[in-house]
Amino acid sequence: MAVDETLLEQISRADEMGVRLEIVGGLPIWEASPMLKHQRAVDRIRATIVPVDGAGTGCGCVHVADVYVQFPDGSLKRPDISIFCQEPEEEDKPITLLPEAVVEIISKGYEAKDLEIGPQFYLSQGVRDVVVFNPYTLVVLHVRQSGAERHIAPVDIQLLCGCRCRVV
Repeated sequence: MAVDETLLEQISRADEMGVRLEIVGGLPIWEASPMLKHQRAVDRIRATIVPVDGAGTGCGCVHVADVYVQFPDGSLKRPDISIFCQEPEEEDKPITLLPEAVVEIISKGYEAKDLEIGPQFYLSQGVRDVVVFNPYTLVVLHVRQSGAERHIAPVDIQLLCGCRCRVV
């Protein structure tokens, strides 16, 4: 399902106003653009994403920050970090390649979006690992189809695709 050009224009206007717009299951979700604490957490985590030695999965552990991904149900989300096993195509439209894993950093006032909506949505779309980090409490939630684990940062997380990251 292609993304409607009018929707892409609305998303672009929202970005210009410093607001993120996501569409999850037809529901629009607005969020203020993240603050520096949030972006620094993204940078720290991205710097640690590497293949696990000896995992043999062939995953390239390609990661991108803050880009729109169109999911199989047509929803548009902008994960803080999306991890892919191969390089997504560079285009001026949302990525349609399904991430193997996503990492979300909680911003104050948007906890419900990242804790209540995000993990179940991502898993329902086929994402294998969802990591949610609260930089204010240092709580790290790692969610898979098989269940959820709660950690306190810093913590190393091994992803099913054969990558690992350090949440700190």
